[in-house]
Amino acid sequence: MIETPGFLLTVASFFLVIGPLIFVHELGHYFAGRAFGVKADAFSIGFGREVVGWTDKRGTRWKIGWMPLGGYVKFAGDMSPASTPDPAWQALPPAEKARTFQAKPLWQRFIIVAAGPATNFAFAILVFAAFFASYGEPRTPNVVASVVAGSAAEKAGILPGDRVTMIARQGVDRFEDIAPIVRIRPGEPLRMDVYRGARQIHLTVVPDREKQEDRFGNRFEIGRLGVGSPAPIIQPLPAGQVLGAAVKHTRDIVVAMVSTLGQIITGRRSVAELGGPLQIAKFSGQTVTLGWLPFVEFMAMISINLGFINLLPIPLLDGGHLFFYALEGVRRRPLNPVVQEWAFRSGLALLLAFMLFVTFNDLASLGLWAGLAGLIG
Repeated sequence: MIETPGFLLTVASFFLVIGPLIFVHELGHYFAGRAFGVKADAFSIGFGREVVGWTDKRGTRWKIGWMPLGGYVKFAGDMSPASTPDPAWQALPPAEKARTFQAKPLWQRFIIVAAGPATNFAFAILVFAAFFASYGEPRTPNVVASVVAGSAAEKAGILPGDRVTMIARQGVDRFEDIAPIVRIRPGEPLRMDVYRGARQIHLTVVPDREKQEDRFGNRFEIGRLGVGSPAPIIQPLPAGQVLGAAVKHTRDIVVAMVSTLGQIITGRRSVAELGGPLQIAKFSGQTVTLGWLPFVEFMAMISINLGFINLLPIPLLDGGHLFFYALEGVRRRPLNPVVQEWAFRSGLALLLAFMLFVTFNDLASLGLWAGLAGLIG
């Protein structure tokens, strides 16, 4: 039986995920700017007309916009999407100008912009660190206990007792490292290094394509080797290892995101898998029904996604600003404001087109187009 959360629960769960993560992201920008003495004129969660807000003693207007699908920190002197100062900036008194974003050295502006995505990653790392500190970390030996007859593993020549050390050029230290690497590469030839006793063997394995459906009716395809695990081991971690384990786990997730994006760009994975806000809302509602631990883990995953996407070198995103700052550092002077303005207009057009595309995908995943086709037919 397919389980579906109600509409109100889905909407509430979505805002419970996206609101705090946007706040965390913008808080990174805010505190980095504050550390360098930059005045923040406004801190907004959401866009459009202000629904509620207040002004603090530093003169920052904290507010919530009616469209809660984003947010921003507006620093003094930062007057356009390209972060170029308003002409009135030139007329400011020296003391006031010194507190503006554009008056700061390049390296400080770079840190202020990078702090948003960095805080998203830091949030996920803290969540995973809390999990590892509370429950330990799976550390099952990276040894194949069994091989399924007729599976990709058997066809590749993998035998019980083989110790897997590398797949797809990624190191394997424990059995739990295998599935995340393989599941996103169905049907893709992968180099696999194993030790059979003291002898290292290089194999090529092509993971089987396995179609699955979860309790909510979501269908997806994963790669499957067909190897069995030894008895699972959950190892309590000393306090000194918790943070390192959380950082490694976050890094592995980012590597998987990069690999998946590369597969979409090269056509090895369908662009239909790209999702947007509606997809996040759908999975938010589904995950919250599983309990608060899966929901918090889901938030950590979305936080990593937000950090990763914002670092892409697309104008209007943080990564676009950082790219221009890097060029400025190499050239020893900023790009022409006209060039920046056109770049950010192009970036806006690209982002709007992308949002329309992923919304189309989201509606397809919700069955809208199939339903309309059925009505027309």
